[in-house]
Amino acid sequence: MAGSNAAAPLTSSLSKLQSLNGLFAIYKKQGPTSADVLNKLKETLLKEAGVQNPNPRKRKKQSLKMGHGGTLDSSASGVLVVGVGNGTKMLSTMLAGSKKYMAVAELGKATDTLDATGSVTEEKDFQHVTKLDVEEKLNGFVGDIMQVPPLYSALKKDGQRMSVLLKKGHKVEAKPARSVKVYNLILQEFKLPFFTLDIECGGGFYVRSLIDDLGKALLSCAHVKELVRTKQGQFTLEQHALHEEHWTLEHILKSLQPCPDQEQSVDGVETPEGGT
Repeated sequence: MAGSNAAAPLTSSLSKLQSLNGLFAIYKKQGPTSADVLNKLKETLLKEAGVQNPNPRKRKKQSLKMGHGGTLDSSASGVLVVGVGNGTKMLSTMLAGSKKYMAVAELGKATDTLDATGSVTEEKDFQHVTKLDVEEKLNGFVGDIMQVPPLYSALKKDGQRMSVLLKKGHKVEAKPARSVKVYNLILQEFKLPFFTLDIECGGGFYVRSLIDDLGKALLSCAHVKELVRTKQGQFTLEQHALHEEHWTLEHILKSLQPCPDQEQSVDGVETPEGGT
């Protein structure tokens, strides 16, 4: 009898976990992919609920329906919005909403990935670039602009991520330029060869592409040295993003933004169209 009594709280905890519906935000650190972070979160919560050897990557008959909205590059950190239960249906809305980033760029070097993880493909002089130059050029990137997504991205070609195809040695053509929205660009710091931007943008925008284009506009080249997403929709890094030590049912219940009951919901899926 003691065993069955001990199992009861665990069953109750799992039921409570499975009944969650809504959105919350977690902190993604530098290194792992957004999918890796989501799987770690699911595994942590299922273990807390008493599930033995949970497999968060198993798609069919998932005991916990969860997805994230807006992929962050593995080298980036910051806010990652998570949908649980019927909240997974709200993730597409999060992708369309505004996001804020802090980006540190390095002038004088271009890379194949457009960030510090890639190989240097070009080096150009940058000593002529002034703070005023950067501020003036930034004005041309505010509003509705056309932007070509990076080759190394979570966007897909023939069902596979372009970044994966490139790493396998396949040739991949750039996606056509698409319209993206930039609400605000502020130069926070300028100290050659580095400068720091605060960026507020809409869905589908790639910070890496912006920095690459800006480097060319300054008659040099540039890549992203560091990238942090500080806000996505109503979720901010400081107020809402749960760090790993707070990936518990108790903390999620406190921070969960509930969604209206829906008759049907979709399986929790990654949503790679939101770029970084």
